[in-house]
Amino acid sequence: METDDVSVREQLFHNRVRETIICVLLFTCLYIVSYLILTHFKKAAEFVTDDVEDATVNKIALWLCTFTLSVAVCAVLLLPISILSNEVLLTFPQSYYMQWLNGSLIHGLWNLVFLFSNLSLVFLMPFAYFFTESEGFAGSKKGVMARVYEAVVLLLLLALLVLGIVWVASAILHDNIARKSLYDLWEYYLPYLYSGISLFGTVLLLLCTPFGLSRMFSVTGSLLVKPRLLEDVEDILSCTSFEEDSLCRKLNSGRTSCWVKLNVDAMKKDYQTVQSKRIALESRRKASPWQRNLGYPLAMLVLLALTVMCVLMVCFNVLELLLDETALPRGMEDPHLGMASFSMFGSLGAAVQVVLILYLMVSSLVGFYSSPLFTGLLPRAKDTNVTQIIANCMSLLILSSALPVFSRTLGITRFDLLGDFGRHNWLGNFYIVFLYNMLFAGLTSASLIQTVTWAVQRELIRAFGLHRLPLTVSRSTVPFRLLLASGLSKIQ
Repeated sequence: METDDVSVREQLFHNRVRETIICVLLFTCLYIVSYLILTHFKKAAEFVTDDVEDATVNKIALWLCTFTLSVAVCAVLLLPISILSNEVLLTFPQSYYMQWLNGSLIHGLWNLVFLFSNLSLVFLMPFAYFFTESEGFAGSKKGVMARVYEAVVLLLLLALLVLGIVWVASAILHDNIARKSLYDLWEYYLPYLYSGISLFGTVLLLLCTPFGLSRMFSVTGSLLVKPRLLEDVEDILSCTSFEEDSLCRKLNSGRTSCWVKLNVDAMKKDYQTVQSKRIALESRRKASPWQRNLGYPLAMLVLLALTVMCVLMVCFNVLELLLDETALPRGMEDPHLGMASFSMFGSLGAAVQVVLILYLMVSSLVGFYSSPLFTGLLPRAKDTNVTQIIANCMSLLILSSALPVFSRTLGITRFDLLGDFGRHNWLGNFYIVFLYNMLFAGLTSASLIQTVTWAVQRELIRAFGLHRLPLTVSRSTVPFRLLLASGLSKIQ
């Protein structure tokens, strides 16, 4: 009997050591990748300044931001890793080399991401911001430690303020629970605070993702070579080159008239615009016929198919919500990996779910940085200061930590939420979940219809040369009959 107990303890010990090693290796890889990404965008002048104190503070803030970005990337990968692990165990049920992919490991990853998300949002990122903005208390000895003391004091004051707000909110919504003592800080108040942050993240995803899904077409189109109907590239390129040479001669002519001096800036902008247009035309001319005529339509069809698939899955989830209460998102304690597929279409359906989850995350980022409120946060290579990096890391963590709840609420996957992710109070409310699905389906459908119809009309206007008219071309000024008549005249 003692031998059996020892073997069980040894097995549990080895399992815990193995899971710890896997989590450390995964987080180390994500930390290295995150550090490379942040060093690509950071402003180098802030880290090599003559003031050694400021440089040290900025480096410490960068390390904290790297940790936060690593947690955000891990939060994005939670659902894909969980779904793929289940499919791998279903495919190789007896493989000895795949037994490390178990429910305990996946559950531990979810708990670690939840813990580190709370730590980063509540403590690390506010501390990093206060640390970079602090100068030390008046009368104290200057140095890094003086700034640490000031940042810690400000962080404590902020924590007390937030804790008071959370207590008031819980007292309004749940009076009997709010009477608990402050010793329940870790078990109640921090999860309650994170539930509010997650709700804010899901609302932000609801607003950004439909807009991002429509913006994905234009963003992808700017990266690819577009085919043009009824357009002679050589003719347009020669005209653009002639216009560029004309502007270049005017800028280098050395005229000293007042009119030229007042319009130099305007001519420089026109020159840059024409130059970028010429470069785009040259890239289109150098592109192969397959790349020019097949790459762009295929990319647009793939984006359209992914977007339509998301809308259809959300509509199907709405029907399930009306017919079956088990369709509501909920938490579970044991994922039971390797028992059954989380998709009715097997491994193929699981792969589609992973692709759709990642596609929704990319679309939400595109919509977030394209919205007027957050355009200023868009990082620029080698020109992003520390404050912007902190704001970007916090925003990415809010969006990514809400992605599992977002995907499960919309019915993109049937993998239920693990650990504290499933403890959010609003997940079991039918009206909130139903209204959330309806809003997403409606906003995405409206954005998709508007984007596709206006894109087709814009290409027709450009193809038939109507964009050269002196009038402002809009959907109301150029009816479809005019487009059709212009096209027939060109063909004849």
